[in-house]
Amino acid sequence: MTQSPLPERTTAGAPIRIAGISKDYGDTTVLDAVNLDIRAGEFLTLLGASGSGKSTLLNILAGFIKPNAGRVEVDGVDMSKLPPHKRGLGMVFQHYALFPHMTVAENVAFPLRRQRVAKAEIPARVAEALEMVELGRMGERKPTELSGGQQQRVALARAIVFRPRVLLMDEPLGALDKMLREQLQLEIRRLHKDIGITIVFVTHDQDEALTMSDRIALLREGEIVQLGTPTELYDEPNCRYAAEFVGISNIFRGSVRGAAFIDESHAREYRLPSGHRAEGTSLLVRPERLRVAAAGAVIPAEYDHIPATVEDCIYLGSSRTVQARTASGKLLIVRTDVPRSADGVHIGAQVQMHWGVDDARVLA
Repeated sequence: MTQSPLPERTTAGAPIRIAGISKDYGDTTVLDAVNLDIRAGEFLTLLGASGSGKSTLLNILAGFIKPNAGRVEVDGVDMSKLPPHKRGLGMVFQHYALFPHMTVAENVAFPLRRQRVAKAEIPARVAEALEMVELGRMGERKPTELSGGQQQRVALARAIVFRPRVLLMDEPLGALDKMLREQLQLEIRRLHKDIGITIVFVTHDQDEALTMSDRIALLREGEIVQLGTPTELYDEPNCRYAAEFVGISNIFRGSVRGAAFIDESHAREYRLPSGHRAEGTSLLVRPERLRVAAAGAVIPAEYDHIPATVEDCIYLGSSRTVQARTASGKLLIVRTDVPRSADGVHIGAQVQMHWGVDDARVLA
């Protein structure tokens, strides 16, 4: 009987080291000496706009693209000279790439057959993988008989059936509608916790990254701008680009002078938060940190404020979004749990947008 060359199931993934990876296409630099250490069993998301280099980095890790410089190590092993099929990495693409003439079970079994796993082992492996993605009763169907979400689950089952220690996912939810995408985000997160493998996930969707990740690497023009947990990227962005890309931002432009931030557009002075940067050109206040009150309301001394005119109130059930514009034309956005009947807060009303001093962040 043929012996399976695959390792036994492990509860932890493999660590990954990306060292000095660069990639050029002619005069265009796509990746510029990127260094990144990914922990064993971690869910790390490469986040960025189109052209930031995130998919190129993933494809270099997979072996589909050869870098101009640098190396990739998985569990201490240099992958540079290994072709994709010998790297032992699972891969899920945005487009499912299923074989339409094969059943679901045959699609999932395909990588096992290519790796010459013993025939007697394959049905159990396939059944296990399909149960993990909640498709245990659909093995005999054809891909064309499944919904888009179910087809993506099949692609996921096929990627994990040979028990890889690393799973690469290139915008796998991009083609799905919003409700299904959110459902699969939670399912992939659950699956990651259950099997404990290392996942490297590519997306341009900030909400997706915040929902699913242990850490996020935010890329811009081939460089990592910030690396941290979702909380760190959202609450402690290290620059204006990170603040604007991750979440909605209210940003005042100006400069730090002494113990104050000078808002140049409105000729106003705000107090600096604790632990502020010595230098900075922007002051950030997230929408849920910003508050709104009627023009005549008394603002507590520990808050800074600016007058504005309400342009819109958007009801969201338990909360709402208020948009108000300042005298200089800047639009401010606040998310509030104030009920719709709150006195003084309605379209056209003069209000005071205010925030606690330590709810702001000074940005480079």
